Amino acid sequence: MTATVHVVGAGLAGLSAAVSLAETGAHVVLHEAAKQAGGRCRSYYDPALGLTIDNGNHLLLSGNRSTLDFMARVGAPADALTGPDEAAFPFADLRTGERWTLRPNPGRLPWWVLRAGRRVPGTRARDYLAPLSLMMAASGSAPGKSGTIGEKMSCEGPLYERLWHPVLLAALNTEPRESDVGLAATILRETLGAGGRACRPMVAVEGLSVAFVEPALRFLAERGAEIRYGRRLRGLTLAPSRIERLDFTDEPTVIGPNDSVVLALPPWVTEGLLPGTPTPKTFRSIVNAHFAIRPPETAPLLLGVVGGLTEWLFAYPDRFSVTISGADRLLDAPREELARQIWLEIAELNGVARELPSWQIVKEKRATFAATPAEAARRPGAATRFPNLVLAGDWTETGLPSTIEGAIRSGTMAAQALSRSGMCGRAQAQGVA
Repeated sequence: MTATVHVVGAGLAGLSAAVSLAETGAHVVLHEAAKQAGGRCRSYYDPALGLTIDNGNHLLLSGNRSTLDFMARVGAPADALTGPDEAAFPFADLRTGERWTLRPNPGRLPWWVLRAGRRVPGTRARDYLAPLSLMMAASGSAPGKSGTIGEKMSCEGPLYERLWHPVLLAALNTEPRESDVGLAATILRETLGAGGRACRPMVAVEGLSVAFVEPALRFLAERGAEIRYGRRLRGLTLAPSRIERLDFTDEPTVIGPNDSVVLALPPWVTEGLLPGTPTPKTFRSIVNAHFAIRPPETAPLLLGVVGGLTEWLFAYPDRFSVTISGADRLLDAPREELARQIWLEIAELNGVARELPSWQIVKEKRATFAATPAEAARRPGAATRFPNLVLAGDWTETGLPSTIEGAIRSGTMAAQALSRSGMCGRAQAQGVA
């Protein structure tokens, strides 16, 4: 019999694992409960707007090496990500009306902090030393053991309010004061700490599905992978040393002696299927708002906003979109009231009419795990006690918070874990590679 790797879950983590395995020549079967792939990172048509939107706005940086490598491997369009040619981040303060652009220089030596025109107004060069304490505190520490950001750096003052708080909140989706130092340090080390070349902002203007999902599905189809939708996993049949069967709602799938499984499912689903598996228990929400109006040509693609409800404003060709992180406080807010408040801020920032256009509010209650030390310590690695079963997902131990970069990296790590267990080697011995 031909050995097969079954990947359960076709979000970015599952797609990444499937791509990595298909590259080795493995026969891959991708199972997805929904009618489409992409999970929390996909595009869909919204009838209220009459537009195709993403189910979450995502900012990528040129230092996201795993993401860019994945896109290159699956043949994503060259223009799938749009952004400036340099690291430039426009900001606006709704309280004071001030505007500025943060401009890190390309190299690792951060001479840009010496130039007032490149840094946050009202700050000094020495103020920018604070992240060094985070990276030093996290060095060599086990996940969840390096403490909180609030314990390692001052969380007050103009620089924190106008830079570190919005940036870290967006990256961690958790109030920075209570967030894990190790996760913050990894983000800073791979982006701002690596110089401006690693900080160029990039946005999937044509949609997340165009940038990630559709190229990955084409890549897999070209390599003979099977993709099965509408397959919800309700249970596993486990032997003492291996997984023997996947019990889907329609019919079971037997796992042969040389077959293996990648579970790329949410943590709460994984815990239900594999009791005793450590998983994060606490989550944070994200609210996205979309407005069907063409932004003026002067609107920047991305605008950081402080002093208001809006945090990050995206100016897509056919709409404005807003992302608000750590948004648990807004889950019970009336949707239209929320839309009006956000729109008034957009109108003020861009000089457009205050009349509310067609809108959509998307509240994602469990968008990410809470990036606290306690939750970071609960993240499992890719390997399990069963040699033919591994885990993938941005909630597994990748060293990163819940991000696109973390999801893609987790899929690669899951494929590597199977290789270390010998399962991929057995598949190759069966003639599938």
